[in-house]
Amino acid sequence: MKFPFLTFILLAFCFSSCQEDPKIRVLEQVKEAKKQEIIFNNIDKAWNFNTQPVNPTASALLSSWSEWRAFLSELGQKPKSSIGAFQKKAKTLSVKALQLNDNIPIAYNLPEVKSRIAAITTKINTINLYLHLNQIPVEKIAKLIQETNVEVVAMQFQLDEINRKNNIKMEDGENDMLKMLDTTRAIPSNDLNIKPYK
Repeated sequence: MKFPFLTFILLAFCFSSCQEDPKIRVLEQVKEAKKQEIIFNNIDKAWNFNTQPVNPTASALLSSWSEWRAFLSELGQKPKSSIGAFQKKAKTLSVKALQLNDNIPIAYNLPEVKSRIAAITTKINTINLYLHLNQIPVEKIAKLIQETNVEVVAMQFQLDEINRKNNIKMEDGENDMLKMLDTTRAIPSNDLNIKPYK
């Protein structure tokens, strides 16, 4: 007799505790909406990318390097509606950053430029990752946006430095000296006819 009675009380307790109060649910939804609005406003304030060319080389590359132009164009467009819009923008930026490695102009297809592109891609991918977390770390995203701006400017200065180095004329005899320093052109020393000096 005790077993069915205890089972009935236990089941009644479970069913009564599983039912949610609609007022509590509405309050939680309002609190979550306010939290999301604060997060959106903070990200909106921090989302300021610098896409202006800082030197003539960067300006000239906008017309000849379509991937760089598309990346800067996408970077300059700010989402306005919701956190979901920022998430979509971050995903698009990740794709555009990866495409920077495609069709790099021959004069700039160097390890220095590729490492700058890798740094930019890493920052953008991290922003994308953080925006897709359940608890969005706004402070980290704001810091990454500033670091991305630094990397974009550093990339432009790197391109300008490469351009300046390419425009330096060689002095008389410098080309011959560089050929002499080239170890791949050296005479092999393992010739069998050469006798050691005694």
